Amino acid sequence: MPYDHRTVEPKWQARWRDAGLHKTPDDPGRPKFYALDMFPYPSGAGLHVGHCEGYTATDIITRAKRMQGWNVLHPMGWDAFGLPAENYAIKHGIHPRITTEQSIANFRRQIDAVGFAYDWEREVNTTDPGYVRWTQWIFLQLFKRDLAYEGVIPINWCPSCKTGLANEEVSQGRCERCGSVVERKDMRQWQLRITRYADRLLADLDELDWPESTMAMQRNWIGRSEGAEVVFQTAAPVAGREIRVFTTRPDTLFGATYMVLSPEHPLVDAITTPAQREAVARYQAEARRKSDLERTDLAKDKTGVFTGATAQNPVNGQDIPVWIADYVLASYGTGAIMAVPAHDQRDFEFARKFGLPIVQVVRPADGAPVDPDQAFVGDGVAVSSGPLDGLPTPEAKRAITADLERRGVGRGTVSYRLRDWVFSRQRYWGEPIPLVHCPGHGAVAVPESELPVRLPDVERYAPTGTGESPLATIDDWVNTTCPSCDGPAKRETNTMPQWAGSCWYYLRFLDPRNDAVIFDRAKEKQWMPVDLYVGGGEHAVLHLLYARFWHKVLFDMGLVSTKEPFKKLRHQGTVLAYSYQDAMGRYHELPEIELRGETAILKATGETLKVTVEKMAKSKMNGVNPDDVIREYGADVMRLYEMFMGEFELPKPWDPRAIEGVNRFGKRVWRLVESFDPAAAPADDPHRVLRHKTIKRVTADLERMQFNTAIAAMMEYTNALTADGATREDVLTLVKLVGPYAPHLGDEAWEKLGEKGFLLQASWPTYDPALTLDALVTLGVQVDGKVRGSVEIARDASEADARQAALGVANVARHLEGRAIKKFIYKPGRIIGIVSAPG
Repeated sequence: MPYDHRTVEPKWQARWRDAGLHKTPDDPGRPKFYALDMFPYPSGAGLHVGHCEGYTATDIITRAKRMQGWNVLHPMGWDAFGLPAENYAIKHGIHPRITTEQSIANFRRQIDAVGFAYDWEREVNTTDPGYVRWTQWIFLQLFKRDLAYEGVIPINWCPSCKTGLANEEVSQGRCERCGSVVERKDMRQWQLRITRYADRLLADLDELDWPESTMAMQRNWIGRSEGAEVVFQTAAPVAGREIRVFTTRPDTLFGATYMVLSPEHPLVDAITTPAQREAVARYQAEARRKSDLERTDLAKDKTGVFTGATAQNPVNGQDIPVWIADYVLASYGTGAIMAVPAHDQRDFEFARKFGLPIVQVVRPADGAPVDPDQAFVGDGVAVSSGPLDGLPTPEAKRAITADLERRGVGRGTVSYRLRDWVFSRQRYWGEPIPLVHCPGHGAVAVPESELPVRLPDVERYAPTGTGESPLATIDDWVNTTCPSCDGPAKRETNTMPQWAGSCWYYLRFLDPRNDAVIFDRAKEKQWMPVDLYVGGGEHAVLHLLYARFWHKVLFDMGLVSTKEPFKKLRHQGTVLAYSYQDAMGRYHELPEIELRGETAILKATGETLKVTVEKMAKSKMNGVNPDDVIREYGADVMRLYEMFMGEFELPKPWDPRAIEGVNRFGKRVWRLVESFDPAAAPADDPHRVLRHKTIKRVTADLERMQFNTAIAAMMEYTNALTADGATREDVLTLVKLVGPYAPHLGDEAWEKLGEKGFLLQASWPTYDPALTLDALVTLGVQVDGKVRGSVEIARDASEADARQAALGVANVARHLEGRAIKKFIYKPGRIIGIVSAPG
């Protein structure tokens, strides 16, 4: 009977659900494996094949781990607060809770259709009041430990929409919604003191099995720098004002020829001369229209304005001009820099543009000439630097820092790029911050017994026009009493960022229905840390950094037993897609196209289309909906293809032509199962060695997350069984290996073969290591450390046989001509080495 995925897959999904097959017991007696996917934001667009790539990988691994005897926790939930739902509510008048629930229902339908083995009894939703309660509880612990504080900082402000904007909503200085020029506006904000944990966040990266690129991004974001804080004094028109700068190169102070302040620096207005006041004010207004990302773009044209003021360089007494420029941010460092254009490329470009002096104070140690068209930024030897002349850069740094400290105009210090986390959002659809403002007691925590503080159920979410949250206009909700004095007070109207709920969700999965405590300590000790965390590389910095910060706070409170939450992290590669464009630049969808090999033809006109590989986008009509793939091929084929496209962590294109090859593989497996006849099976077990090698290869590839090569091994095994006949053990082994990749096919085949229960309850196949070794091996032959040839010899060949074979290689003999063999090295199965000496 032909295999029909349209009936087989729903049948097994229903059986798994009815049997509670994917429920995870808290069984501390078995080894645990906690696999976690970065839970999705449930958008109205639904699940896409990029989601499915990561989810399929963890599903395959956890299914195999269950068969290997592990107690597996593999949960799923929803990061459901967020700006898109609120914007949709404003535009269409639908409460964000309603659209969120609709999106979650659609996501879950799609996830179930793919056959993922999630334990839905542990499902969490960051908007659920029971979850919000504990998110707010964690904030209160931060507040009580002086890790949360209120301050005034600038935000992006759209004067047309009359609301604050996230950096992502600003493009080229304009609001993405309405196109208006964005300004900077000072607003009251809550911040978290993540900087107190900077050193630990940096040091503990060394304990993690993460991609090196991700750890580098974390290190760069934290940005620990050793250097010196230097004090400059203004000279004119206002003398004696301190300007503090941090520099990692105090040895270049003699080359500082100007200073730059951020346009928002508090000293700007005080030191600007009357003649420059108008130009400075105009530049400050322009800077307010740019996001921090745009201002610090290294590729952008350098701009700035002279304030008319000067400051005295503390090492040589020279007065140098003070400028303002938007590439210096008030929120980074001290908001001021000393500019050394000879030894900093950004300063060099600025100085060239505005005709400022460039003074070389470091030369290359090897005496090489310096390129006059760029800054020399490396270490070297100090020159034109008074008492530092002739000192190598490290010694010069130490000497000048000691001199600054002795004279009281500087000190050695450590600086961080990391800033405190701005935790406020002027939005409706987020967790309310559980504080009230009392005229007499200031900010007061809401009693824990009154959590959660719920969002008011209102019909309008429009911005207030003042930059405050829409909650600020809801008097019945805002007006309350102070927990300390029972006097009149007002609720905090800012809400938490979307990051808040995702900072700790991995912990709530351990004990999701506990109303008494945030989670049971015994369950935390049983399951933590997360053994495998899989998600997109776009979260390589902020989500991971914020989650690690909260986890360390909980560790200091004694609530968690591990210093780090995520032991092993992997990022799936981006799933790209082919796009098809005609001569007019219009994009076309696959149904309009006929594919002829590598050529795409527009059916309506016969025009040959331009084919490119790029990110999926609605505008390019190249998105791939998993519903469509499942409808045509089935979930198992989609799962197999997702894993067969290429290496898991690399970008790869979704090719609609290639999926047919994987579909044929699934059909071959089914035909092998359906046609299996015990009476016709070979009696001599001809595939015994291949079977054991395949088990070893698939198992090892699974651990390495090399899914594509594991599938290739199963394809080779299937082809051999089809060609030469198969024993029952051959077929059962194949079904067990394929099952985690194609679980519906696996269970259908398991049942067809007369086996009881579900495939997931069967044991993973094992192999005999002795049977996986080849009788002959190919070994490289090194002569004096360089490979000069190779030999094929018996795996257990004697040293004499290995020597004879190696010396028989023509290129080896050529490199030994006129030389004596000083030492012969033979490591069976690994390498042959020859050390020679003049003969």
